[in-house]
Amino acid sequence: MIESPLSPGRFAGATAEGVVETAASQIGVHEGRSGGHWNNVQRYSEEVPGLEWSQGQPWCATFVSWVALRAGVAGLFPRTASCAAAVAWFRDRDRFSAYPAVGAQVFYGPDGADHTGVVERYDSTYVYVVEGNTNVNGSAEGDGVYRRVRERKSSRVHGYGYPRYPGGIDSADPSWPRPDPRPPDVYEPFPGEEWFRAAPYSPVVTAMGRRLVAEGVAVYTRGPGPQWTDADRRSYAGFQRKIGYRGADADGWPGPVSWASLRVPRG
Repeated sequence: MIESPLSPGRFAGATAEGVVETAASQIGVHEGRSGGHWNNVQRYSEEVPGLEWSQGQPWCATFVSWVALRAGVAGLFPRTASCAAAVAWFRDRDRFSAYPAVGAQVFYGPDGADHTGVVERYDSTYVYVVEGNTNVNGSAEGDGVYRRVRERKSSRVHGYGYPRYPGGIDSADPSWPRPDPRPPDVYEPFPGEEWFRAAPYSPVVTAMGRRLVAEGVAVYTRGPGPQWTDADRRSYAGFQRKIGYRGADADGWPGPVSWASLRVPRG
């Protein structure tokens, strides 16, 4: 399984910071023009597998899908050209909030179906967002990628989808778990997919299995233990589905993004 195609920065540590940096790198990019008007023809539709059909259509959600793909966290965001479908994706996973968070996907309009972007940061009054298919001149035509400043309490802000970043997410939601303060080196580094395909016998497999049990996705009848088995693979597939993988992507073979999300502690 390839978890993060088109990800030049590896998978940016699967962090909110990597997502924000990727989004901000596109500020100033514009769509094309025809007949004296902006035409919604842009790079992002063609560069997101499965969304090529959306070329020439409103592209704010496609832009967020591109950002997730390029930041190497495609499995943590919905891949869709529809804001409404993206809202439903986060709600189905119980990862939707009325409060902003760094690296979250913000949604605007009734039911969140009008527009979307990536949250860079927030304060007590405003949320700072990188958005595609927008402008800063008040025109009804969006024309590119811009940094926007929105009022948190605006009736236009519908809510925020929270990607399941390893270590948590910096959120203003008082009921949301705080980010994990432990440094990354307390977790097992990803040993590689081929390592798992070789059916290893290792305490790393046991530690992984215990995390799968803690995540509520384990299907073990015994264990977990140090020998990689089909039960490990089926349990891991359950975890992949839990964090948003679907179909053939949830094949049970660990990849770098899902492994970082699992946070297997070092022995």
